[in-house]
Amino acid sequence: MAKKKRDPSYYLLTLGCPKNQVDSDSMASLLHHQGYHFTDNPRWADVLIVNTCGFLEASKEESIEALQALSERKRKSQILVAAGCLAERNGQEIIERVPGIDGLLGTQRWMDVVGLVERLRGGAKKRKFGLIEMLGEPQSPEQSQTPRTAAQRASAYLKISDGCNAPCAFCSIPSFKGKLRSHDFEAVVAEAQALTAAGAKELIVVAQDTTDYGRDRGEPHSLARLLHAIAQRADGLAWLRLMYSYPGHVTDELIETMATTPQILPYLDIPLQHGHPDTLRRMLRPSNIDEVYRTIEKLGAAMPDIALRSTFIVGFPGETEEEFAGLLEFVNAIQFDKVGAFPFSPEPGTPAATLPDQVADEIKQERWERLMETQQPISLARNQTLIGRTLPVLTEGIGDGLTLARSYRDAPEVDGFVIVSGEYPPDRMFDVRITGAMEYDLVGEPLVVENQTTAVGTQVSAINLIGI
Repeated sequence: MAKKKRDPSYYLLTLGCPKNQVDSDSMASLLHHQGYHFTDNPRWADVLIVNTCGFLEASKEESIEALQALSERKRKSQILVAAGCLAERNGQEIIERVPGIDGLLGTQRWMDVVGLVERLRGGAKKRKFGLIEMLGEPQSPEQSQTPRTAAQRASAYLKISDGCNAPCAFCSIPSFKGKLRSHDFEAVVAEAQALTAAGAKELIVVAQDTTDYGRDRGEPHSLARLLHAIAQRADGLAWLRLMYSYPGHVTDELIETMATTPQILPYLDIPLQHGHPDTLRRMLRPSNIDEVYRTIEKLGAAMPDIALRSTFIVGFPGETEEEFAGLLEFVNAIQFDKVGAFPFSPEPGTPAATLPDQVADEIKQERWERLMETQQPISLARNQTLIGRTLPVLTEGIGDGLTLARSYRDAPEVDGFVIVSGEYPPDRMFDVRITGAMEYDLVGEPLVVENQTTAVGTQVSAINLIGI
């Protein structure tokens, strides 16, 4: 009797930002529909894929090291593909530094993953490379969208555009991702519907600049309409979270939509990058600090419980001690709930890399530490205001008699947790009374509702759980 041929398998490692995760999910969906199954063990995979990050030098090295590690251990029958940002930006360097690489897949060609893999498995490899990069015109947004209908966890990223029109002096992204290309309105809504139908309760809206959505189509400020449509038409959606918002594009219409649409969380990520106008001008960023204050005042008036997150770069070329002090003053004045900070990294090919007055690494580190020391008591004080309140949370993981969960104030991967006593299933939503606060995390006790069952009918120790 002939032995049944097994289905081919793939291993997919995703590095970098949530936008990469969306592309990885889409590649996985395409491979799945072609009969490939996922394995989390690269030893057993027929196809090895690393969705790389090339944004910063450290990210590039992490991607190269991951590819090298897989290359050193791969069998002759396996193929190794580098996808994503580094493949687009530094494909030649990957070829030179990763001897076992078989194929490259650029940022705007992930939808060709099946064709590339099939060609390589059919013999088009051995340093010939089934090279699929940005050849000719980029794919249109409609061509580059594939609804991800595979089973999801409770949270899923929803990418609404590719590329970026912002001229930030420190950023290399437009050089390899191109100009803004907004995804089709109805296609985005359809993907949101597919994700919630597959089990997602939280959708996290991402792009290089979410608030620029529609500008390339002659429909600037159309984000509010898109968010409202998603909230109305994606059945089962509990939370809709907005990330990566450009400060000058947060319109009154967007604020009103956020405040009046129950599914949209009172949470906003605004990567401001600095708080001193002179530094911002050298960064080629919006430098009207008064406008930022007005926007944040409007957000707070419309949503008193809003959680605000921002990120900042310290040690940008020419940053004086006076300018850095201005950043600290700005952070103290705004009282952000969440702050991320990064020492400036001179990326090749960006205007900032060749600016005069580069700041010494030890000064960058010292300023980073001072910024975080300034923010920590602010975050603690903001968290302490929540003690005694009841918040819905979404569970993430368990261990040592505790459950890690997130509230509306916590985006996955970048923010903190609500640490809940007891161990409860992942991907569940229930109410927690906040009993303690730390700089980054909250502590809570689940509310007890006697004889309450989950939505799927399983008794769960008298806790009011909303199952997925």
